[in-house]
Amino acid sequence: MGGNNRLKYIDEYRNKEIAQRTLQEIKNISKKRVNLMEVCGTHTVNIFRNGIKKMLPTNINLISGPGCPVCVTPIRYIDEIIALSRESDFIITTFGDMIKVPGSTSTLEKEKANGSDIRVVYSTLDALEVARNNPSKKIVFMGVGFETTSPTIASAILKADEEKINNFFVLSVGKVIPPAMRALLESGEININGFICPGHVSTIIGSRPYNFIAAQYSIPCVVSGFEPLDILQTVFMLTKQIEEGRAEVEIQYKRIVKPEGNKIALEKVSRVFKIVDSEWRGIGNIPLSGLEMKDKYAQFNARKFKVEVEE
Repeated sequence: MGGNNRLKYIDEYRNKEIAQRTLQEIKNISKKRVNLMEVCGTHTVNIFRNGIKKMLPTNINLISGPGCPVCVTPIRYIDEIIALSRESDFIITTFGDMIKVPGSTSTLEKEKANGSDIRVVYSTLDALEVARNNPSKKIVFMGVGFETTSPTIASAILKADEEKINNFFVLSVGKVIPPAMRALLESGEININGFICPGHVSTIIGSRPYNFIAAQYSIPCVVSGFEPLDILQTVFMLTKQIEEGRAEVEIQYKRIVKPEGNKIALEKVSRVFKIVDSEWRGIGNIPLSGLEMKDKYAQFNARKFKVEVEE
């Protein structure tokens, strides 16, 4: 019964008749030529998978922003974790999406084939368990991700501190999305008329961090879910704001996202990390867009290990 209910729930967000009505509503109100940018990789995938670009009126153009944390991670960080993996007393733990990402001369997959101890984990707590089970080894977790991932990394560091697990370390490469959105607007290279704001990230940070976009740049924002009807409704909400001359931050993904975000997750992140300037591959340095471990938790910072990085 649970499985059937779950399928019914998903099907409700993929209903053809409702999609057609929403598309018609978009066509009825849409007069201006606009560029709407999604800044979440999952949105990009689902827009293409469901043919949403082809459904929309030709005056509505969807463009993709920096939605993948792996893609915006500079090569030097990949080189750094590869160098650590070559040390005999290290075990590298990582999510599966990093295993094939190329550095300057190698990948974690190649290093694993060459004998390095590299393990794919499904959560930071899995990495912590590897540390518990291998007390004579140094366990490094590669902390790549946006705000969705950073609370889990912070939780693992807090747990390691609480349990005095002294062989667990994190190479923090965390990114913060709103400053990147500001950087895109400040660059003046892209004409953006509205933002499809990320659903997963906003589950953590809420909708308020996007307020500056509407207030300072007069550009509407809508936090969107990921199913076809979510995205179509988001496009309708953005189009309506644009046609009415409004610029507000709205939430389409109300079943998950709250304006204030997840306070518990945000508190953990603020305890462990400080916000710093950060380099984004393909964009450059963006002020206050990265996460670095606070001095209080420096014992868990993998950057204290000095290794020779290939260039």
